[in-house]
Amino acid sequence: MGLRITIGTLRLLAAAVGVVALTARFIYGLGFRSFVSVDFFGYLTMQSNIAAVVVFTVAGIAAVRGRPESRLLSTARALVTCFLLVAGIVFAILVSQAPLFGYTIEVPWSDRVLHFVLPAYALADWLIAPRRRKVRWRAILFAVGYPVVWGIVTIIRGEFVGWYPYFFLDPAQAGYPVPFIVYSAAALALFALIETGLIAVSRVAPLGQGSPPGAGARRATLRAGRLRRLVHLRRRRGLVGGDAVRTRRGRASGSS
Repeated sequence: MGLRITIGTLRLLAAAVGVVALTARFIYGLGFRSFVSVDFFGYLTMQSNIAAVVVFTVAGIAAVRGRPESRLLSTARALVTCFLLVAGIVFAILVSQAPLFGYTIEVPWSDRVLHFVLPAYALADWLIAPRRRKVRWRAILFAVGYPVVWGIVTIIRGEFVGWYPYFFLDPAQAGYPVPFIVYSAAALALFALIETGLIAVSRVAPLGQGSPPGAGARRATLRAGRLRRLVHLRRRRGLVGGDAVRTRRGRASGSS
């Protein structure tokens, strides 16, 4: 019970930290003349963190109340964790490579929280927290499909407003079609790879739990089934053996 309350409290705290960081990042952006409020929500990072706040809140309340985690909630946690990790990895690459192209990217504390702290927490929560359910492999389709839809909408919108959240989506910076295809394929492969790993992890026991949810009941059911089959087999052999003995005795009596 203590671990459950701790896990739930940490999730609610992470959701609160996410709200504060998102708000601070929005306020930070207001300090730039080029900042457009609608564009702020066009970043996949911001969309992922907003979704994370919702999922952390729902999962935190469920844990505190002792409710079993549904497969839908586990799937949502896996997807949010995937999106956060990809956003963090891409952001780290962009920041580290920026000096090579003659410019720097400022990283305020809010960006550090949104790109590094919350993704690290989401991954730790996925690996450690008990009561998560097994996620179906078809969740990979959503993990890849959502970025595809987001990218198409972003490119179409960019043609009208002249703004793209990432350079590799801007034809003037990335160049079409080869660089765009390479960048997009690499990003989608990263989404698929990370989500595959998270789904695979959902099939083993969390570090904070001795066995997956329901594993004990499933093992008991399997043992009971094997025991019933064994008893049935022994009874059948006993009947066959008894019939054979009676047959031999009947033959002996007839011959005498």
